[in-house]
Amino acid sequence: MRCLKSFDERMMARDRERQSAEIHNRIALMNRFKALGTAETIRVA
Repeated sequence: MRCLKSFDERMMARDRERQSAEIHNRIALMNRFKALGTAETIRVA
């Protein structure tokens, strides 16, 4: 939740359906950032 708030504290959309879409977009963006920042581990042995 803290990461979601870091993008913006308030919703821009007023309609309930648009608010839902806005949250889905923010979460997809956070997941993308997390995937880009995650280190790739390779087993050696």
